Amino acid sequence: MAQRHYSNIRSALRVPKTFTTDLHIKALTHPEKGQETYWDKTIKGFGVRVSQGGSKTFILMHGKRRRRLTIGRYPVISLKDARDKVKGILAERTLGTPINSSVAFDKVLDSYFTNHVDANNRPRTAKETKRLLNSHFRDALEGRRLSEVTKHDITNILDKLADRPSEQRHAFVAIRAFLRWAVKRGDLKHTPLDGLQAPADGASRSRVLSLAELGKVYKKAGDGYIGTIIRLLILTGQQRGEIAALRAEYIDKKQKTIELPKELTKNKREHLFPVCKTALKLLNGTLSQGLLFPARGKADKPFNGWSKSKPEVDIPHWTLHDLRRSFSTHLSALGVQPHVTERLLNHIQGSLTPIAQVYNKYAYLDEMREAINLWEKKLSTAIRK
Repeated sequence: MAQRHYSNIRSALRVPKTFTTDLHIKALTHPEKGQETYWDKTIKGFGVRVSQGGSKTFILMHGKRRRRLTIGRYPVISLKDARDKVKGILAERTLGTPINSSVAFDKVLDSYFTNHVDANNRPRTAKETKRLLNSHFRDALEGRRLSEVTKHDITNILDKLADRPSEQRHAFVAIRAFLRWAVKRGDLKHTPLDGLQAPADGASRSRVLSLAELGKVYKKAGDGYIGTIIRLLILTGQQRGEIAALRAEYIDKKQKTIELPKELTKNKREHLFPVCKTALKLLNGTLSQGLLFPARGKADKPFNGWSKSKPEVDIPHWTLHDLRRSFSTHLSALGVQPHVTERLLNHIQGSLTPIAQVYNKYAYLDEMREAINLWEKKLSTAIRK
């Protein structure tokens, strides 16, 4: 009896676990089992639940029935933003505005995936749409009611992607399409993004794939017909149209070079460049004469089916042209001199006399060969992983 008495005293004197700053939340330890709730000292009913797995989720307990409302996961949502959201909800309650009882964001999102995304898109497009909405919005808005999602909630998420303009723009397009679909279905009265302009895609022509990403593309491309073209693009840095139009007579396997005629190049000048052993091995598996990569059913026409040729790789937005830009950037990182890289890419400025053009064709060939071999060695580390 006495033991129970003292236990009750200890319980009565137990100090509630609280927090006031981001540092406090970061320092919260997770329980061995279940979940534990810590309360904010500044706003009554506002707290953070810490699961045994370590995730931390802001909540609000409100009303006579102590209804629990999930605000979002930390640190996807900052402490300041969570407090602002809670203050808005409490202000609406004080003013007598009822909290909307519409369906949860997660539930509508799942329905969107099943009934619209999967049903109306190619598998690759559907996968990318799901990635954007799940990775950027589901975690941040987990447990929220769709009608409670505000413009500020969305822009706050998008602002965190400002250092990746292309990803930011695609995320905006994805969430806008989802919200418009929800309005058509009657799950929302209107989209909170009305009047909001899409972010500028500042990175649309500056995407550089990392070495690891290039390794993924190379391996995923495979060693088939299309895969060989893509692998050659990675290894040589040439224009995709030039690789697709390669003919057996352009290749000097003894000298390990390829010479493109001026009729084929973008700048209408002959282009002689060395190729590495890996590229030569790929070329040995192609046709022995004529076009190496003819279009399907058209032996005299080079391959041009680019829209269906890009391999499905689990990396953010990229294009085949990014392979050429990435080639140039990685050569620079390897210490290759700019004029050597420019020669490999056939970037020649100014007008040249006929004699100068002949000389220029062979200029820096040794330096280009050294650069291309350096690149082959560096790329091989990513391919082997």
